[in-house]
Amino acid sequence: MSLFSSLSVSASGMAAQRTRAELLVENMANAETTRTAAGGPYRRKDAVFASERQSSPFSSVFQNQLDGGLEGVQVTGIVEDQSEPEKRYLPGHPDADKDGYVAFPRINPAEDMVDLMGASRGYQANVAAMTAVKDMIFKSIDLLR
Repeated sequence: MSLFSSLSVSASGMAAQRTRAELLVENMANAETTRTAAGGPYRRKDAVFASERQSSPFSSVFQNQLDGGLEGVQVTGIVEDQSEPEKRYLPGHPDADKDGYVAFPRINPAEDMVDLMGASRGYQANVAAMTAVKDMIFKSIDLLR
């Protein structure tokens, strides 16, 4: 595996973790949203990851064949929670049904914060890997001087 291919793998991981973090922040921001444009309460969203073959724009086709199947990560989809919304008795709320219950999203802010910390750590790990590769490239250039 070339150093430039390693950068491609880390970049794909950073992009996937960024998407995951954006969805988690959106979930937390809408934890109390009872009415959306689609109707009903907000639905929690999660990113689905899958492996993806990576190629480096700096490598030749021959080098890519020698590297074998270098795989990174990509977001293949975003799924919405299909569970029943949480019902709270709030008879004065504008979105209350005839019995006085309001449908709220099933979002646990503590769980989403833990997931957000995991996404942040995953992003930081990819940044650290890219920094290590960058340092190796600079040291290689210094050796060739």
